[in-house]
Amino acid sequence: MKRAFSAAFAAIVAGLVALPAQAGPDRLAFLIGSHHVGATRDFEEINPGVFAIWEQAMLKNSLDIGVGAYRNSYGGASVTVTTALPIVRNDDWGFDLFGAMALYPGDGDEFSHSMGDVVPLIGAQARYKNLFIQAIPASGSGTDAVLSFGLTFRLN
Repeated sequence: MKRAFSAAFAAIVAGLVALPAQAGPDRLAFLIGSHHVGATRDFEEINPGVFAIWEQAMLKNSLDIGVGAYRNSYGGASVTVTTALPIVRNDDWGFDLFGAMALYPGDGDEFSHSMGDVVPLIGAQARYKNLFIQAIPASGSGTDAVLSFGLTFRLN
């Protein structure tokens, strides 16, 4: 069952990336780390990663899409497909709501909601110039929320 979900996730990633890839991404984001609010166990909080983001690429130019890979808080590698709804955005700052499907190989059972090793994520993200932070609520079984942060750069 886990292999089926992983294969389906990989197919979704490939399909989403192939659609806008002809134009190239609008932004690159480099994940640096995270903080687990109210953690009841140890997590890795240095989480290097990179995401390619196509801004306003879906649903009549209203949603961003992205794909990325990073070192997750359990010490493994994860890949993620994201979508974001910009609430407020200008050249210097922005605020978005986002959703994602992340693959956590071998760690899907660490989450209260998962489909095998594929984990749905929702949250809010803010950007000021080249800095970003994301807030992701959690179930409270190991942490109350995750704050992730990094640098982002516009490509065009």
